[in-house]
Amino acid sequence: MAGSRLPIAVAHGEGRVAFEKASDAGKAVAALRFVDGRGNATERYPWNPNGSKGGLTSFTTADGRATILMPHPERGFRASQLSYNPGVFKKDGPWMRMFRNAYAFAVSAR
Repeated sequence: MAGSRLPIAVAHGEGRVAFEKASDAGKAVAALRFVDGRGNATERYPWNPNGSKGGLTSFTTADGRATILMPHPERGFRASQLSYNPGVFKKDGPWMRMFRNAYAFAVSAR
């Protein structure tokens, strides 16, 4: 999903990234960032609802087996859940790909 720009559902402004030590930020493996309309990482509202530094909103482990994120992909995996649909999503929403990728990864790891 590298390079994807997907609409998100955010239920609140919580989940702001805060590192105990500034040096810890360099150790984190960023998986997702809030971006503006041009695809640039942003700290500005409304594109970044909680102001996380560098637009950081999701992290993963180095092996990709665990991921944490602030947006709510479960609220946009069906086209009927989207508040805006330019007509390109018929049945599945854009986040369905993430769930399918997770399933494929789990099956391949068996």
